[in-house]
Amino acid sequence: MVARPGEAAAERRPRQQRCPWEPRVSGRMEVLEETEEVEQAAEDPNSLNTSDSLQDEDTKVPEEEDSVSSDVPAFDWSSIDTSHLPSSYKTNSRQEKKLLHIADHFLQQYTHVCPDRKPLFLHPVNECGVEKFVSTTLRPTLLPYPELYHWSGCASFVSNYLTMEPLKCPITPPSSLYSPTTILKYQRGNCFDFTVLLCSLLIGAGYDAYCVHGYATQEICALDQTQDLCPLLKKPQEVPVKKSRKYRVKILADPQSKFELQQKAKKKEEVEDVQKKEEEEEVVTEAQDKPKRDPLRGLRVHAWVLVLSGKRKVPETFFINPFTGNNHNTTDECFLGIESIWNHRNYWVNMQDCRKGCKDLSFDLSDAIRWEIMLPKSNKLLTESSERDMGDMKENSDVSFEMPLSWVARINVTCREFENQYSQGKKVILYKQAKLEKWAPYVNEDGLVERLTVYADLDCTEVVEVTEWFKNREDMLDMRETNKQTQLTTDYFKPGHPLLLKAHTYTSLEPETGHTMEFYHKARADDLRKRVESATEMTEYFVGRDDFLHIRHVEFGERENGMDRPDVHLRPIVQIKECFHRNPEKPADEDVEERIFMIEDDSIQLIYHLEDHDTIASKVAFLRAIQRDRKGEEIFLTRDTCVKYQPWSSEKQKNVLHLYKLLWELRKEQKELKHQVRESEAEVLNVLKVREDEEANIKLTVSMYNAARRECQREAMALEKRQRSSQSSLVLENKNWEGDEFHAHHAATSASMPRLKQRPSRDKQLAQQKSHSLQEALLRNPRLAGHD
Repeated sequence: MVARPGEAAAERRPRQQRCPWEPRVSGRMEVLEETEEVEQAAEDPNSLNTSDSLQDEDTKVPEEEDSVSSDVPAFDWSSIDTSHLPSSYKTNSRQEKKLLHIADHFLQQYTHVCPDRKPLFLHPVNECGVEKFVSTTLRPTLLPYPELYHWSGCASFVSNYLTMEPLKCPITPPSSLYSPTTILKYQRGNCFDFTVLLCSLLIGAGYDAYCVHGYATQEICALDQTQDLCPLLKKPQEVPVKKSRKYRVKILADPQSKFELQQKAKKKEEVEDVQKKEEEEEVVTEAQDKPKRDPLRGLRVHAWVLVLSGKRKVPETFFINPFTGNNHNTTDECFLGIESIWNHRNYWVNMQDCRKGCKDLSFDLSDAIRWEIMLPKSNKLLTESSERDMGDMKENSDVSFEMPLSWVARINVTCREFENQYSQGKKVILYKQAKLEKWAPYVNEDGLVERLTVYADLDCTEVVEVTEWFKNREDMLDMRETNKQTQLTTDYFKPGHPLLLKAHTYTSLEPETGHTMEFYHKARADDLRKRVESATEMTEYFVGRDDFLHIRHVEFGERENGMDRPDVHLRPIVQIKECFHRNPEKPADEDVEERIFMIEDDSIQLIYHLEDHDTIASKVAFLRAIQRDRKGEEIFLTRDTCVKYQPWSSEKQKNVLHLYKLLWELRKEQKELKHQVRESEAEVLNVLKVREDEEANIKLTVSMYNAARRECQREAMALEKRQRSSQSSLVLENKNWEGDEFHAHHAATSASMPRLKQRPSRDKQLAQQKSHSLQEALLRNPRLAGHD
């Protein structure tokens, strides 16, 4: 990685050994007298050499850490063009110069009070080589995109849009800090660049956000997530609901055998021994899988964002890692300490003990003991000598200084840039046993924007499951899950599919291979929620029907030999079974719970609901319902054809006439059910055909508010129309040419054979003459008409 301009030329500052985070004694740094400054300057000059030698020993980075491995190609920051930048990038205003002077004086006091701590990150140089205070590098901005009004959208945009660059030295902050506009232009930066851009967007969106300069683990600093579980695979924790009971019934313990208790204790000991051995083996394997101890743990510099509770209804204070866009608790062990924080209005130094990381830190910035503020409302930071240098302040007077406005130009992100967030067109993130790939919309022709691949091993060689997310699909496809072990695929659709599909599970789009279809039942007339279809059966599930039907199960038989085409030859229906919920308006002995139509056996069976006090349900069975006597007349009800068990029914239900009418109604409903089953089969075939056509001809939709994309779509459609018209004109020309050739051939043929054309006309004349003579003969002698 090529160093940024200004880093090599920057003056090397003396570094001390990392402090043990000693707690501060005094509540606030007091103003140093001029005599103390002189005494400090008159100290032994060898002290600087000593600190330099300590820094050299402390900053010896292992050879493995000297060059941070990265797949990102190197970028030469010295080649960027700064001539077009505004004057605020190249010069400092009067207020900014005054601020830099205050910052230098604040740093002197800080190093005097905390000599063992490293210098603060106050005013690095920008892309033009001009020193700028870090607070003025923030430019609060609210971009006109709804996604960037929430912290998660801002964090996701920054982490996706920028390419991560490691720090030149992992244990020291950078000597330069570029403006967010330059970072957005070149779409790359280090952790401080990420943090400043993200904090600018969060403050513009109304959050109480701060940039943090501190220390973190190697995985956080190097963007190594191979030991982390993918956030998409984390299951939300279920909070158990405890029901408190004021009065409880005491349940007496059952008598137990002492011998059985002894046997159980022995078995428990054996199981515990086995578990201990397994745990020991797991500990050994985990120790082998764990990375080696980081020699620079606690020294690696990192920058991230702090969001305090209060504004925008944020309930708890949390961190945001700008590299990943993920939020972390302030007690997360990945963050090892904080040096300072700042926003666009002030700068605070952490004076708390961080030997236990950030677990015990208090983020009450009004506490002057824990947080040293740089620009209080009234301060005496300027000494008499500094006042004489400035020349515009009275002697020994209190100064109230406000932070100057940001020197950064307005942050602007075009619609095209916001849509295509990935600098290289694609982003790949490696997790533990998982890989996440991301694309911008419209990059892939099938609308694929995200893919998560889950592996069975740590080496990521055996694929277990693949989940894909889509956007802007005309068929409303939203997500697809594919199990590579069972080869089972599930498609999930957004509302708006022409067939009202919600989900579709299948192994193949061929019919009768096993399909599970879920529908948006509220939009259907039949309230169908789910249909499960295979080669031998079909089950339909309904919700909220007026007739209380909730399940319909159909069993099919085998086709005859030579009739294997499902689109032509229908499967014979063997049985239809329907289940109904309880209808509270009917008595239980009149409310059917199940009815089974056995088509091949020509029998019908009814099972009724039970009342609360009943134990056995009423049943009615019609066996061989249609029979014929010797004369050929139909006999419906006999002792052999109707079997009933109705212990709780009324006399009306037991009446033969009632059963006769019931049988007639069931026969009619059986015919309707057969028709409905055939319609369901036809619907399944139609869904499979439509899905096959949609996958073969994938089309993407464009929002009416996306003017640029709609213009591209119009141009593509116009080009396709021109191509079609050119093809049709070519076809028409070919037809005309063939027609002209045919006419020419026909004319030549007719000219060569003139006699053949004249013969039909002579025959016609002879036939006409014969008919005229016959009519004259009939008129002369009418008797000939009878003989004709």
